[in-house]
Amino acid sequence: MFTGLIRCVGVLSQARPESGGRRLVIAAPELVGDLHEGDSVAVNGACLTVTQVLGQSFAAFSGAETCERTTLGSLPVGCLVNLEPALKLGQEMGGHIVQGHVDGLGRLAGLKREGETLRLSFTAGGELLADMVPRGSVAVDGVSLTLTKVDARGFEVAVIPYTWEHTNLGRLQPGDAVNLETDLIAKYIRRFLAVQAGPGGLTREFLAEHGYL
Repeated sequence: MFTGLIRCVGVLSQARPESGGRRLVIAAPELVGDLHEGDSVAVNGACLTVTQVLGQSFAAFSGAETCERTTLGSLPVGCLVNLEPALKLGQEMGGHIVQGHVDGLGRLAGLKREGETLRLSFTAGGELLADMVPRGSVAVDGVSLTLTKVDARGFEVAVIPYTWEHTNLGRLQPGDAVNLETDLIAKYIRRFLAVQAGPGGLTREFLAEHGYL
């Protein structure tokens, strides 16, 4: 489990196809001293297992499904990646519950400044947006952020200068893809209600009948 608080930004130094997936080598001098083979690390929000520690770098394998579902299958060598080691029992929970299981991709649609705050807007699919609510949480490339706006086309988040400077979000350009993980609790609630609603699905009438509207 993770929190969405990025420990450091690493550099993808090598990437090669392997066993239907991709072997990644990431330079991370600030983090690698705390890593061991078998540890879990969130790389741009996707949970990977450390397969080898190599001096100031570590290697990890991204399987075929992870490569298809996330940006890890197409990241170019030299790009910056957000890194967070798995949360240890007893550590402070600073962001929100992040599993490192990416739900899908979004794309940066726009960016505007409001004083020192940056507002980023993203497009995303309807299934992802269904699990988002204003002032709820979302992980964007592994970064825990608060949703400020959600509509039928996408969502918006506010980013403070520290996060902008200490993650790879500051390198995003309009059209760039990002990994998204929606709120765990929202996913379970939606699934539970859909099952309870039965074959007819989750309708407005069902919600009204059961006191949700």
